[in-house]
This record gives sequence, C-alpha cells and structure tokens, in this order.
Amino acid sequence: MSYIAFHPIYKHHLKDGHRFPMLKYELLPQQLLHEGTCKPSDFFKPDIAKDDSILAVHTASYYEKLSALSIDKKEARKIGFPLSKELILRERIIAGGTIKGCEIALKTGIAMNIAGGTHHAFSDRAEAFCMLNDQAIGARFLQAKKLAKKILIVDLDVHQGNGTASIFQNDISVFTFSMHGAANYPFRKEHSDLDIALEKNTDDNHYLNLLKEQLPKLIDQEKPDFIFYLCGVDVLATDKLGTLRMSLEGCKQRDEIVLETCFRHQIPVQCSMGGGYSPEIKTIIEAHANTFRIAKKIFF
Repeated sequence: MSYIAFHPIYKHHLKDGHRFPMLKYELLPQQLLHEGTCKPSDFFKPDIAKDDSILAVHTASYYEKLSALSIDKKEARKIGFPLSKELILRERIIAGGTIKGCEIALKTGIAMNIAGGTHHAFSDRAEAFCMLNDQAIGARFLQAKKLAKKILIVDLDVHQGNGTASIFQNDISVFTFSMHGAANYPFRKEHSDLDIALEKNTDDNHYLNLLKEQLPKLIDQEKPDFIFYLCGVDVLATDKLGTLRMSLEGCKQRDEIVLETCFRHQIPVQCSMGGGYSPEIKTIIEAHANTFRIAKKIFF
C-alpha cells in the first residue's frame, strides 16, 4: 500500500530568494527512488483537504481571509512567503496528505508526508511559513471520525510548535510534546503539555538521552492510540536557523528512537517532515532521507 504523500505542487517554486526552501520537496522523492529506498507505488497523490476538516482547527474568519488573499499586510509579512492562490492551494493539499496519511497509518502502522509540519500556524493566524496546521487538522479528523481517542504529538523540530501548543492548550485528548532550542524562534513560546527547551550547542548524547528517557514515560502516562511525529532536520549543527549541534548520525538515531517506540507499542504514527535549512541542500536531503530509510527498516 502507498504510504508517502507527495504532490507536484509541493515543488511550487516561489520567486526570488524563496525558491531554495522548496527545492528539497523536488529532490527528496528523487533521491528515495534513485537509491531504492522507495518505489513509485509507495507514493500517493493527496487530495485537497475539505473545508470542514480545516475549519475544525482554524477559525472561519481567518480561513476566509486566507483563501481570499485579504490578510492585512502586517499579518501577511509574518508568513515569510508572498501570498498567492497557488500557495494556499499547496497548504490545503499538504493538509490533505496528512489526513490521508492518518487513514493509511491505521492500516500500515506508519505514513509519511514529504511536506507538512506546519506547526507555527495558529487557529486564527499564520506565522513563519505556516498557514494551515496540517497535524492539528489530522488530529481533529481522527477524532471526528472516532478513529482515535488520545493523541500524542511529538514535535522534534528545532523550533517550538507554538501554533500546535496553542490549538490544543485546553484539550486533554491531545498531548503536545515539543523538544526544541530554547534560543530559537518563536522567542515568545506557548505552553505545550511538555516542553523541553534545549540550551545552545546541545549535542547528540544529551539530546538522545533526554528523548530515550521522556518518550517511553509519555506513552506509559498518556496511553495514546495515535502519534504524530514532526521530524524536522533543523536540529543539525549545520542548520542556518538552528542552535543545536546534532550530527547527521544523531538525527538518524533520533528518528530511530521515535519510530521504534511507536512500532514496539503498536501505535500508528503519521510523520511530517518539518524544517531543514542547512547551507548545502545535500545535507538536508540526506537527513530527511534517513527518516524514510528508518521507517522502511522498521515497518516494512
């Protein structure tokens, strides 16, 4: 069964200096196919997320303004991308990929979205390249369809998942866990159910020991029946926007800890790729590809 969401619009090339962040969405599937980690039948083309799924997370007034490209200039600047109809469509398709991935993960144990991890999107506003919160939308979809009762969101991007934390702040059915750089954006943090703020230059050993200690505890404590994993690779020492000092091997071990834990406890997991801003695109692709290599080794 296909388990990886990818759509041609993920490669949407923005103008001027905005193209580079999008290049990984074009190169990552090519690399996975070239090396034989994945085959064409492993990929599925997601549909556009339906309005009711989006409105289960985002306010009607915000979504209407976003869709009409009528967000005021001050708010639009916080996005970081020039607004366009194609960009909004891309966000809706990314959310659709995560929704479909939730359904697939219930059957296969895991599903991956080449894009997603838009955890800075709040219910009523956009921030930092994030307009629609794909994993929050996926969580609400599962609940609406009565496919999951208790959900754990494991956000290991270097940036705190402030939008996700805010969305689920008063919801005991969704537990938010964010392990991030203390000095990283957002500089005003929200309150996740569990935040671990890491000091600058945190290395592999400290990071992985904390994760190995905390994740099993959370599973024992919360007993989730579905996990969302945001596996950003901006934890790398080479990352232009990060403050941690993890190696490629350490980042790979991080993925292995999370995915092996999900597999061992037989908890379905949906993975969204999140950030990655190392100067060399080959570093970003290698780090993201490791997540897929680990997933194949463990689940297939």
